[in-house]
Amino acid sequence: MSVEVRLGQSPTEVSSIVSALVADRVASRLFAQDATLWGPDAEAEASIRLGWTEVWGRAAELIPAIDDLRAKLRGDGVDRVVLCGMGGSSLAPEVIASWASVPLVVLDSTHPEQVRRALEGDLSRTVVVVSSKSGSTIETRSHRAAFEAAFRSAGIDPASRVVIVTDPGSPLEESATAAGQRVFRADPNVGGRYSALTAFGLVPAGLAGADLRTLVSEAESVRELLSADDEGNPALQLAATLAAGLPRRYALAIASSPDARWGLGDWIEQLVAESTGKDGRGVLPVVLPSSAPELSGALPDSALLMTVAADADPHEPVSEAATFDSEGAGGIGVVGPLGAQLLLWEAATAVLGRLMGIDPFDQPDVESAKVAAREVLSSGATRPEALGVLEDPAGAEVLAAPEGRPAESAADLVSRLRDSVSPDGYVAIQAYLDREGAAVRPLRALRDGLAALLGVPVTLGWGPRFLHSTGQLHKGGPATGVFVQLIDDAEPDVGIPDSDSGFGTLISAQAEGDRGVLAEHGRPVLALRSADAAALADALAGAVSAENQTGASEA
Repeated sequence: MSVEVRLGQSPTEVSSIVSALVADRVASRLFAQDATLWGPDAEAEASIRLGWTEVWGRAAELIPAIDDLRAKLRGDGVDRVVLCGMGGSSLAPEVIASWASVPLVVLDSTHPEQVRRALEGDLSRTVVVVSSKSGSTIETRSHRAAFEAAFRSAGIDPASRVVIVTDPGSPLEESATAAGQRVFRADPNVGGRYSALTAFGLVPAGLAGADLRTLVSEAESVRELLSADDEGNPALQLAATLAAGLPRRYALAIASSPDARWGLGDWIEQLVAESTGKDGRGVLPVVLPSSAPELSGALPDSALLMTVAADADPHEPVSEAATFDSEGAGGIGVVGPLGAQLLLWEAATAVLGRLMGIDPFDQPDVESAKVAAREVLSSGATRPEALGVLEDPAGAEVLAAPEGRPAESAADLVSRLRDSVSPDGYVAIQAYLDREGAAVRPLRALRDGLAALLGVPVTLGWGPRFLHSTGQLHKGGPATGVFVQLIDDAEPDVGIPDSDSGFGTLISAQAEGDRGVLAEHGRPVLALRSADAAALADALAGAVSAENQTGASEA
């Protein structure tokens, strides 16, 4: 079993970077957990964040316990698994479950509709995994409280249906132990986004039925390859390829081949963005749907196209999508089974941090949005006054606009957005909406349309999920982004037990808090609120489509 990085071309610069990494023994030092690799300023943090380099030993102890609990639950008729977690605590299990084709309900949102759907499932068949490294994440605290109350209302003891994954000694472990709930203690020497092959990734996916032994074996089988100080090491090749394009080519456009539709791009997005997006630098991942215009030739000059594939047959040529980019210089293909890819990307991202001169294990700007949201909740001002109202059928309120000038229509907004984006910039659509609702299709059309219209990288993130992912890069990375924030009035709200507010109030506070922090960092924000999110997204997508058609006719 293997994993490899296939380059459309092998530029001299990439080869020289790899040679330097080999000479410095970076790979072997990484897997020996040498915390000095990222300089003295990062040494303290790195010294407690390299546990992920040990794969099989820790998993071998964990997997039998997961199997035993799953068998007990199945024996009790419990076969619906709900995961409450954010960031690395939800993204990796979601990918693993998709890879294994097993059902896993992932609740990583505070949007009332998503919370309501999760709560309205058959509780008699439900086990809830509450996963949080710190144990203090407001989303998972609120989810846990809601499910415990729902279980009690259904006459079910929460202690028999709530499973906790957290670090030893966390507030969550203490409260769960006191409540008699099952606790899986994770390795405290692993950061959240590097935790795919630890308890955070394995417990939820394993309880859902994923084949964890195969997954971990895939990772362990390439550990020797990834730790080798050799120019054929794919982790070194991948890190060098990404570093060689910086700062001009700062976006990583991620596509998936038909044999690897696991959603791995979303996990890569968090790992790379949160690890590199700081000190004014960063690699911006752009997860591409199959409809993306970037796959048909409209790739920005600032982006490198990368295709994830599962088939590691070295005799198969790299797909056309994997070798295309705007200059014909060649994209890259990252090929291998899921377990191997997880470890590869973790290693490559850590090495990339060294090449960029940043600490890949901290997230200095993530906490600011959390603090701002708490301040909004405390003030009670979760519904700010609108600057104006759009004339379109969606009737959206404009909460913020570049330079504070409200627009009158969706077409006007698109025009203003076009004027706000620099040629070397990017657009981030931040949808504080139901990511399984009616707005999904028009939002994807909006993303694709903006990418074609503006010729810059365009991302689509779901709030508050992205706050634990690309949110770090938005605030700490290059100051070239323009942010489109979409919010809806989700009614009726879902209450949070022992709280004066509901989930709808919470998600509004999270949106307003992050909007304020972005403004403090000098990032342009266009924020819209509508009672009908799908209609708003459709109006914006229609306005973008009209602009694209006008441009095509003029050309």
